[in-house]
Amino acid sequence: MVKIRLRRMGAKKAPFYRIVVADSRFPRDGRFIEELGTYNPLTKPSEVKVDAEKAKQWIKDGAQPTDTVRALLKKAGVL
Repeated sequence: MVKIRLRRMGAKKAPFYRIVVADSRFPRDGRFIEELGTYNPLTKPSEVKVDAEKAKQWIKDGAQPTDTVRALLKKAGVL
């Protein structure tokens, strides 16, 4: 199954996430199909940048967003 999920980047205790489309069998920080955007929880307020067109296309094609990504997409106004 194809999922839209977060890929952790950044240093220890300073997380930075990329929103990616990946096969659910791949590891969290492993191989992915396409990058859709970024999420930085350390800024106040937290910063979310998403390519809305790509995200909508992947969801239309059957990709399932994780609960966290679904909340971020709603916050960004994609869903």
